[in-house]
Amino acid sequence: MKNYDILIIGAGSVGLPLSYYLSRKGKKVAVLDKRPSYGRGQNRAAIGGIRATHSDPAKIKIGQMSIEIVKEIEKNEGIAVDWIEGGYLYPVYDDEKEKALKSLLEVQKSYGLNIDWIDAPKVIELVPGITEEGLRGGTFSPGDGSASPLKVAGAFFKLSKTAGTEFIFNEKVVSMEMDGDKIYKVITDKEEYSADLIINAAGGYGKEIGEMCGLDLPVVPDSHEAGITEPVKHFFKPMVVDLRSDNQSANFYYYQNYEGQIVFCVTPEPKLYGVDCDNTSEFLPLAVRRILTLHPKLKNIRIRKTWRGLYPMTPDGFPIVGKTKKVSNIFLAVGMCGQGFMLGPGLGKIISEIIVDGSKEYDFILDQLSLYRKFEGNELLK
Repeated sequence: MKNYDILIIGAGSVGLPLSYYLSRKGKKVAVLDKRPSYGRGQNRAAIGGIRATHSDPAKIKIGQMSIEIVKEIEKNEGIAVDWIEGGYLYPVYDDEKEKALKSLLEVQKSYGLNIDWIDAPKVIELVPGITEEGLRGGTFSPGDGSASPLKVAGAFFKLSKTAGTEFIFNEKVVSMEMDGDKIYKVITDKEEYSADLIINAAGGYGKEIGEMCGLDLPVVPDSHEAGITEPVKHFFKPMVVDLRSDNQSANFYYYQNYEGQIVFCVTPEPKLYGVDCDNTSEFLPLAVRRILTLHPKLKNIRIRKTWRGLYPMTPDGFPIVGKTKKVSNIFLAVGMCGQGFMLGPGLGKIISEIIVDGSKEYDFILDQLSLYRKFEGNELLK
């Protein structure tokens, strides 16, 4: 049986940066993944947005830290990740959304978020060709941005390997053996492992991993589809998020990436629960209708491909982070609600400081994201 200080299950958006920060602090770390290489789960399905624009202190702090980490990777490590600081823009066309976002602004600013209301002419300046009729303005957070999920994953894999992490691919965790309240053995389809601490960072399969040690985690995946166009000359920078809903979708969002391609995603309504990642015939007509209603200037840009990924959702739209009362040597980093890519770098650094350094600075994050919270309400900008 192979032994480690820390065993991470999942080599994705959370597991990769977490392994790096833990190994850098001197821990003997291994990362297990059932796929043939890193980032082959939902990381490769992410569209690339990274924002601190949330509605709560925990995710704002994590998002701010993620932005700082990702934007510094190229400068400090010499690894390109295609970071663009384009901001996030929420255009508004109705009174209800205007009141809601302006009310939220006060909360966001009190948590240190760089965000403000901008008028309609400024929205049009930021996004030329956006529909002007009925446009009231919107909220804009200029420090947010985007990066390549594949390049960020590659960067953390390289850094983590260099720091000493052992990556074990093509092994599926099939069971765990308990000794009292402690996981004594993690068993894969090929090998057996033990560790002082096991971290569940299994994304869409986090609930399944939890069940192996007797935990009932309220994480249920639903699927979202995305698409990407041919590259065109850059003409707008922000991630544009339309919060309006209709009978087929709750919202949609899009931006222009480093290569000039338009990347877009729709939140389906009703939800598509399960782990099916096959494309649907309904997505593209819905996405095109929504995009051209908001931004008709995009009508002649050709779409290259579409894909589908999982949002491991919790009842309130917030992740689950921290230890458990039932199992003494497991740490949860699950239920990212489709935001693992944007939260992963900051969360990895924060968790490493909690585990290795015993930091109390982030107690408010552990309290808010605890498995034992009431799961009431909803994250407003999930």
